[in-house]
Amino acid sequence: MIHAGIDAGSRAIKIVLWDAAAARPAAMGAADQGVRQDALATDLLEDLCGWAGVERRVLGRIVATGYARHALSAAHATVTEITCHARGVRHLVPEARTVIEIGGQDSKLLRLDERGAVRDFAMNDRCAAGTGRFLEVVALRLGVPLEALGALAARSAEPAAISNTCVVFAETEIIGLLASGRSPEDIAAGVQASIASRVAAMAGGTLAEPIVFTGGVASVSGMPDVLAAALGRPIRIAPDPRMTGALGAALLAAEQGGN
Repeated sequence: MIHAGIDAGSRAIKIVLWDAAAARPAAMGAADQGVRQDALATDLLEDLCGWAGVERRVLGRIVATGYARHALSAAHATVTEITCHARGVRHLVPEARTVIEIGGQDSKLLRLDERGAVRDFAMNDRCAAGTGRFLEVVALRLGVPLEALGALAARSAEPAAISNTCVVFAETEIIGLLASGRSPEDIAAGVQASIASRVAAMAGGTLAEPIVFTGGVASVSGMPDVLAAALGRPIRIAPDPRMTGALGAALLAAEQGGN
């Protein structure tokens, strides 16, 4: 049977169709978030069913996660992002002991036990300055596509210090840095370092390895290296990191719905 996991994030909706009999994804895809979240998720689900050659009406269990999970009428159940990211990482990297997820709206740090269950977690959802939204704001201010921000940061000679912890004030700080002559390259690198330092502060003490980096920000060029430097330890990148939450939701759906 085919089950589905939907991650309705602040930046995009991600869906994984999971073939329980074959124990592998049947299809996966993402669509940029919009105002009509429920309709967007339904349309993407229909498209993926068509691609996988399965009728929508014969889908098994559907589990939703993400900040807009309660808005999705197609879901049979909702599960927290923390649980779904842990489950997705446990499938991809069974030996993982720490998960760092940075998405568009918040950042999370999960500590896992030897079975892959969440032992405890920390979360920053009060300010966007440590999230993907900050990168979007900075890319817009610097006049470059978000996808080019990492390459811009890589050309920095001296990353600028970004001290504000609120994205609104940080944007004002960036305007001031540009006015003072700091290069876009140094500002881009400074923003990446700022995000990494906030995650390191959230981590606090010792982190158990392996450490797995997930979420959309893990795909931004340069961020994994900057985060590893801030933590002082190596990290792994989850395969297709922005899909980890949807994968976890799909796996949980399969566990609830059976073969």
